Amino acid sequence: MKEISTIDAPSPAGHYSQAIEHMGLIYVSGQLPVDPGSKEKHVGTIEEQTEQVLANLEAILKNGRSDKKQVLKVTVYISDIALWDRVNAVYADFFGDHRPARAIVPTRELHFGFQIEVDAVAAVKKS
Repeated sequence: MKEISTIDAPSPAGHYSQAIEHMGLIYVSGQLPVDPGSKEKHVGTIEEQTEQVLANLEAILKNGRSDKKQVLKVTVYISDIALWDRVNAVYADFFGDHRPARAIVPTRELHFGFQIEVDAVAAVKKS
């Protein structure tokens, strides 16, 4: 097992890793819409929050020798299912033709009043 950590994504705020690589898979912890440089919490539109979360995911994958085309499974937590169409539009733009397996989990509240959190499992790229 190997811990993956990058300054290009928010630092863990608790007892967890940004991601763990094990047997050719990368397990990315839930990403919130926090800008890693400024530490600013993005509580703007759901589109802005989704873009930031996916940027954080991409940075972690890159540091783990992977990328968004290697994502196998995504779990999206959203504070209101009525936001889904708007989230899905940003998500589809981010992944393009790649369609990983996915689960959508509507929740009542997320940490810091955020509207979205995303975790993922991806394959490490073959050298």
